[in-house]
Amino acid sequence: MRVDAHHHIWKLARGDYGWLQPTAPLAPIYRDFGLADLRPLVNQARVEATVLVQAAPTVAETRYLLEVARKSDGLVRGVVGWIDLLARDAVETLSALAADRLLKSVRPMLQDLEDPEWILRPDVQPALSVLPGMGLRFDALVKPRELKPLLKMIEQHPDLAVVIDHCAKPEIASRGWQPWADDLAAAAAHPRVVCKLSGLVTEAESGWKIDALRPYFEHVLRCFGSGRVMWGSDWPVVALSASYADWVAASEGLLRGLPPGERAAIFGDNAERFYSL
Repeated sequence: MRVDAHHHIWKLARGDYGWLQPTAPLAPIYRDFGLADLRPLVNQARVEATVLVQAAPTVAETRYLLEVARKSDGLVRGVVGWIDLLARDAVETLSALAADRLLKSVRPMLQDLEDPEWILRPDVQPALSVLPGMGLRFDALVKPRELKPLLKMIEQHPDLAVVIDHCAKPEIASRGWQPWADDLAAAAAHPRVVCKLSGLVTEAESGWKIDALRPYFEHVLRCFGSGRVMWGSDWPVVALSASYADWVAASEGLLRGLPPGERAAIFGDNAERFYSL
């Protein structure tokens, strides 16, 4: 089964997408996107199941995504939601949301927070500590500056399954490499950490070529192996740099040298297992 392990939808009228603005560079995706827009794209790419990921820092959006997933006729098999990990009732909120088996993971928007060490705050740890017992994972939306703090969090919560979104957004356009490469390798040393092959084209320069992505993908593969990498589109954000089909084709090109079983793992089996889809 081919799985898109990372995509979004949004409805602007909901009013909680503070990062999404009608100005450059986000103007092309400043409109509503729903599953009706996605279905022809996934059908063409032979994607049979998806994981729907939060795009707003509100519990209301998480509930909205769960409702969308329930009505998706089996397309959306899991939801990555958001809760306020600092809230006094965070554990109670998690417990209530986790009663819906479609909720698979939680994702604070770490890359948007001023403090790169926010995830290490003492008042965040109680909520993190209960995630494994609730069958929930942790999606790490980070850039290179948050990788070292994330590694410390991983060490403090050895039972927590963590997926690093978008390969931690390496600075491909400027050919940035360190400290991203070493910090990602350090995170990969923990066997409960996996990585999403997604988001690379939006970190590359305009008019990107697959060869610009290849060194970053190859490093991810060396660090995590084909058993801990999962493919995602990051649609509709990907549309800032490529069409859905273009990213599928680029991904197939990056994976072409791998044995069929390893390609199948990255394109679906790993996501199915990690998220218990």
